[in-house]
Amino acid sequence: MATAVKKTPLKQTSRTNDPERTMAEILLVANKEFADKGLAGARIDEIAAATRTSKRMIYYYFASKEGLYLAVLEAAYRRMRQIESDLHLEDLEPVQALKALVEFTYDHHQANENFIRLVMNENIQRGEYLGQSKDIQQLNGSALQTIQNLYERGVKSGVFRPGLTPLDIHSAISALSFFNVSNQHTFGLIFNHKRSSGKAQTLQRAHVVSLILNFVAKPHS
Repeated sequence: MATAVKKTPLKQTSRTNDPERTMAEILLVANKEFADKGLAGARIDEIAAATRTSKRMIYYYFASKEGLYLAVLEAAYRRMRQIESDLHLEDLEPVQALKALVEFTYDHHQANENFIRLVMNENIQRGEYLGQSKDIQQLNGSALQTIQNLYERGVKSGVFRPGLTPLDIHSAISALSFFNVSNQHTFGLIFNHKRSSGKAQTLQRAHVVSLILNFVAKPHS
């Protein structure tokens, strides 16, 4: 009589054996949850269900709902600054470097409406949670340093006007690129200026680039 062979069940890889992947998935889902509903409206239960994990594990990694919210904010800024650093603006002439930075910021905001919503929600919170971050100043300080470097090169070569600060330039770029996404719904309704998506494009990419370059450029004598 043949002896039955006992099959050994395949070993399942536990999600807890890959904490970095688990945390990344939680942050990805939480990004949308917080962007859509804000801190007050977001539900840890829904984030846990969408990531096939548990509230207990989320609290293990992030300590609290507020801790997860802050981690989402930091991750969003970190992702943007990382891509920004990959532009290698130091290898470009000052005008081309500034143009590339403006185009990147515009494209990033257009493609990441959740980022805009997160920033808007945190402004409603009056920056309470970003103010608790140990990393946010360093993360965004790199953006100002990048602008400082290319601006100084431009002033030295005579193509940029003196008297501006990196924050002046960063604010102008951010304001134009941010408004284009943050106000696209209301702008489209108020001025009946919708695209097929139902949203308005308040400023075209080329116009934003032109406005910033003209703002920074040294006037012709």
